[in-house]
Amino acid sequence: MSSPSPHDRSRSEDEDDPVDKMISKTGCAELHYSVQECMAEHQDWRKCQSEVQNFKECMTAFQKARIELLRKSQNPSDATT
Repeated sequence: MSSPSPHDRSRSEDEDDPVDKMISKTGCAELHYSVQECMAEHQDWRKCQSEVQNFKECMTAFQKARIELLRKSQNPSDATT
């Protein structure tokens, strides 16, 4: 019997995709799926610019909020000012 290849990245059907898991934590999952659906439909990223822009804006807002939260947790005295 041979052991499984360490390069085998396949997952079972019931295992969550780590990228989907990360994106769902941002609150931008629906916009991510919109980009994917547009790409599947048109096969041309240039035709999906509004979807890409909406997703980008959502992710940017999430990142800014996360950075602000980290700043406040590192310097609690700033949270009251």
